[in-house]
Amino acid sequence: MSDAWEKSAAAWIASQGDAGDFTRRYVLDAPMLARIEGRGFQCALDVGCGEGRFCRLIAPLVGSTTGIDPSPSLIAEAKRRDARGDYRVGHAEGLDFADRSFDLVISYLSLIDIDDIEPAIAEIARVLAPGGTLLIANLNSFNTANDGRGWRTDWRGRPRDFPIDAYLDARPVRAAWKGIDVVNWHRPMSTYMSLLIDAGLRLTLFQEPAPTGGDHAKADRYRRVPYAHVMEWQRD
Repeated sequence: MSDAWEKSAAAWIASQGDAGDFTRRYVLDAPMLARIEGRGFQCALDVGCGEGRFCRLIAPLVGSTTGIDPSPSLIAEAKRRDARGDYRVGHAEGLDFADRSFDLVISYLSLIDIDDIEPAIAEIARVLAPGGTLLIANLNSFNTANDGRGWRTDWRGRPRDFPIDAYLDARPVRAAWKGIDVVNWHRPMSTYMSLLIDAGLRLTLFQEPAPTGGDHAKADRYRRVPYAHVMEWQRD
């Protein structure tokens, strides 16, 4: 996973710009920020921070933020854009932090990129302090279970349906666009839920946010197929 993202880092940085892509800008940013603002979090960890965009967004809302990512090029870009920020090359499967180090851990569209999800979730739970919050944005499993053909269209070229297949079979799925060529993972929702529960976490929020702007045709497709979700988990 890290090699693919390292090779795609320049294309990713160019595609995101400062505002982020459609999913981040019009679907996920607002509900994610709403779960952070005004809650007094003191020490946040962004697992899979990429070029540091979300770390920069939440910097005024939390005491301190650390971002980790396995791609050295993405971390270098994060440091370039935010020289005072704390950005480190690291892997979710082996977090280099003490137990109970953070009262907020964020995974913003990064769980789908992790090959070894079991140790990664165990590590995330390990560094989360009692009373702490794990905030997740992830692609919906109905989305990642697409049969590879994307949207099928009718005779007029309008989106007709979005077929899925082998929903219960976890598998890597190639994702290639705008010079980016990486592997996402399809996993049934039960895989994530079971691992998080087994890690001792308690679900306190589940949302499937609708788009709030952007291209109308694209927003309509997002409403027809549950594209992404937001979850909040608590360590008691």
